[in-house]
Amino acid sequence: MEDMSALSPLDGRYAAAVAPLTDYLTEDALNRARVRVEIEWLIYLIESGLLPGELSEEDKAAYRNIEVDIPALKAIEEETRHDVKAVEYYLREKVKYPDLIHIFATSEDINNLAYGLTIKEATQNVWLPAARQLVTDIANLARSAADVPMLSRTHGQSATPTTLGKEMAVFAHRLDRQLRRVEAAEYLGKFNGATGTFSAHCVCLPEADWPAHSKAFVEGLGLTWNPLTTQIESHDWQAELFADIARTGRILHNLATDVWTYISMGYFRQNLAAQGSTGSSTMPHKVNPIRFENAEANLEISGALLDTLGATLVTSRLQRDLTDSTTQRNIGVALGHSLLAIDNITRGLAGLEVATDVMAADLDRSWEVLGEAIQQAMRTAIARGATGLDSPYERLKELTRGHEVTEATMREFITTLGLPEDLEQRLLELTPAAYIGVAPQLLSYLKV
Repeated sequence: MEDMSALSPLDGRYAAAVAPLTDYLTEDALNRARVRVEIEWLIYLIESGLLPGELSEEDKAAYRNIEVDIPALKAIEEETRHDVKAVEYYLREKVKYPDLIHIFATSEDINNLAYGLTIKEATQNVWLPAARQLVTDIANLARSAADVPMLSRTHGQSATPTTLGKEMAVFAHRLDRQLRRVEAAEYLGKFNGATGTFSAHCVCLPEADWPAHSKAFVEGLGLTWNPLTTQIESHDWQAELFADIARTGRILHNLATDVWTYISMGYFRQNLAAQGSTGSSTMPHKVNPIRFENAEANLEISGALLDTLGATLVTSRLQRDLTDSTTQRNIGVALGHSLLAIDNITRGLAGLEVATDVMAADLDRSWEVLGEAIQQAMRTAIARGATGLDSPYERLKELTRGHEVTEATMREFITTLGLPEDLEQRLLELTPAAYIGVAPQLLSYLKV
């Protein structure tokens, strides 16, 4: 049941589509991650010998499986007016070494690692699999339509034919490259105190190699250690990741607008049942391409938020300010709109049927596109010593620009040029549908 009172559509109308992200990028998820970091630090302190204590395997398992009572935690925060301090007080009641909770840690030590974990897991466990599946679907469409000839439209006008499969392969190739960047992303973390100097640590335990312990702890969480920070981890990695996700979204936006245009041209037919909609409310003949239109809107919102996140998070006044606190709470919104768009495009593509007959008819009305081939053939013949073929571009322009060109017109023109016999015959056998070069073979470069 939709929450009709939700302020954000991600929490109401579209909640089901983005539900997997709630395990990672909500306030509840952030608090669970904070608890996880605090507990792992407690365990590390004891197991590394930095501070005395003894934890059995049962103790460690119990601590790592603490069920966070969110209402109870929020009640503590109402008193502390500090979200991380509330986590500390909450955990003090649940472990046998309460004084070790949050020792040698500043709030940002906990927060940056919690965000690192939640963003990493949301990206790798939710966003990337959905994006990867969509790119696979696009690649499958490309391969199934590899040999389907299609009229190109450069500048919105008829141009050298291609194949539908090759055009879809371009998008799959572009998106695959971006996803490989996201897959290779680094998720950085720091654990070095109030200003990144281990000052209190060194006063209390001067004999310890604190940078080494910090590195071991951060890497033990599955993050990359950042040795040089202020009070905060600099968030540069977040800006890099968000830029890659935003760029992926812009390519998907390009795909959505192109598919929308192909639908409007009749190159794709929409399967009403697969689209899951009734089309226009008043025009029975219509099936609105709503999946692609919704995707466009959500990608625009997502891209704007991701750009803002990246621009804001890389700056912090001197050693610390709190602009990042509110900003990072919108990461889930930004990724949510991206995930919603991916879902829409995935469902939209599943409801398309390739209209080969419409594309074939369009090609058969466009004999003027062979003008490029004839012009280049004339130039090639001239380069090889043929005579009487002057001004090839101008002659083809006179024939084709602003005039209807039919098959008969084009073939008659070819026979009047005085081309070498083999070249003339090759051009006479050419049709718009056959003028696709090696478009089908180019799909061999698609690695998805």
